[in-house]
Amino acid sequence: MARILLVEDDEILSETLVELLEFEGYELSLATSGDSALEISVQGEFELFILDVNIPDFNGFTLLEMLREASNTTPAIFLTSMNDIKSLSRGFELGAEDYIKKPFDFDELIVRIKAILRKSFDAKSDSVNYGALKYTIATNELFDAKGELVIVRPQEKKLLQIFFKNIDKTVPKDELLYELRGDGEASEGALRVYLSKLRKVGLSIVSQKGVGYKLASIS
Repeated sequence: MARILLVEDDEILSETLVELLEFEGYELSLATSGDSALEISVQGEFELFILDVNIPDFNGFTLLEMLREASNTTPAIFLTSMNDIKSLSRGFELGAEDYIKKPFDFDELIVRIKAILRKSFDAKSDSVNYGALKYTIATNELFDAKGELVIVRPQEKKLLQIFFKNIDKTVPKDELLYELRGDGEASEGALRVYLSKLRKVGLSIVSQKGVGYKLASIS
């Protein structure tokens, strides 16, 4: 499933958003201040940041600026009551993908989240067809030709997400091992076992000798 870091200090709104987004299939981490958001952001990889502008410690603009200076390119949406052009311009200049003005419609938020995730996967819909298989972006799940869920281990799910974000692109072996470090064993031997399982379910994962691995597209 896609991981989202939500930064919101309004207790009622944050609880509502966590419940809503988890119901939609996303994995949520919640921060209520700039400092806690920075701490959480380095604990794992996220597919999206949802940032309130007015938060304790320092505001959402400063938070995103610090993340971008640290080479964190995770897409971001700002939640804000501000609507002046100067504030909007600053957010986009810092690298935000979108703005949602409070109060907002929850259905609109879901639509915008899906649009940003599709863009990050270079997809035109909420799923990616791969031969007889279908990969769903929001939930990071793979389904077979009968529409049944393909059961994979957490480590293999992490690899699924990486490969479907990078179809036909070679992913360095060191990068794969780095991404697996928090999900159990991350040795080269374990990586080969995980890749073998994904090949068996129908993914054409090609070894690029001395470099890494690539999920080859299927015509």
